[in-house]
Amino acid sequence: MDQIHLMNVFVVVGEGESFAAAARRLDLSPAAVTRAISGLEDQLGVALLLRTTRSVRLTQAGRRYLDDCRNILASIAEANQTVAAANAASKGNLSVAVSDGFGKDLIMPCIVRFLNEFPEVEVSAYFLDRVVNLVEEEMDVAVRIGHLPDSSLKALRVGQVRPILCAAPGYLLRHGVPQHPADLLRHTVIASSEVSPRVEWKFGGGNDPIVVRVKPRLMVTSNEAVIDAAVGGLGICRLLSCQVGNELCAGRLQPILADYEGAPLPVHVLHRESKFGPSRVRKFIDILVAHLRAHGHLNTMPALAGIKDELICA
Repeated sequence: MDQIHLMNVFVVVGEGESFAAAARRLDLSPAAVTRAISGLEDQLGVALLLRTTRSVRLTQAGRRYLDDCRNILASIAEANQTVAAANAASKGNLSVAVSDGFGKDLIMPCIVRFLNEFPEVEVSAYFLDRVVNLVEEEMDVAVRIGHLPDSSLKALRVGQVRPILCAAPGYLLRHGVPQHPADLLRHTVIASSEVSPRVEWKFGGGNDPIVVRVKPRLMVTSNEAVIDAAVGGLGICRLLSCQVGNELCAGRLQPILADYEGAPLPVHVLHRESKFGPSRVRKFIDILVAHLRAHGHLNTMPALAGIKDELICA
């Protein structure tokens, strides 16, 4: 039997000097209490209680063991309370890694809300143009675009995005709307070296995509600068739907060649904590997932409501 369970039963019996009272207090059968005490005495090789038909009394060894058991159980309870309190306390540092191409405007509102709700937590947010290894780089949470490899990390799907070609309505009015990917060779192209360093754009899915090698007239290292240039009417750009969602909704940019775009890419929130992980991490994940699933720029599908929240990356 479990040693702590045996000690706990013995303390209750010893304090009340009654098997029946101990059984009621512990919500056990009298036979289970008797077996526990007998098992403990057999294990120790010493009698802890003197039993008669009318009473139960502690032996001298039993009195010493009762004091020791009380101290041991109190220490265990204190240790449990200490670690539980430390885990439940919303304080400490939280690290978040997000693809720089995902769009800071989607993540920063969550971080600001979280910091306002939990003033004793500090957040380190990393907007990077590379895949972060959460375990090796000791990150708590990451947002990742694309299909996930096998991993021990846990993933929560929050939506999907897709690459979109777009340009300002004024530019398309002056230069015409491309009808085929090959038409891009006759247009001004704006590209970001972060998302397309080779400036090779692929269209369509399957095993035979259309590949167009474009020569950008403007190459920048910032997605925001690409959007500014496109809105300003310079030319055509290709970014993720979540990055240009505001411009598309406002009519500042217009999508083109939509029929040639590939399948959407899933978006996941990744983490490595169990339900016993730090409270600050679990609370931030809850806020982040709810925010992203409700965000229109992620094309969140109603079917997401039926997806099991916690799953292993696959």
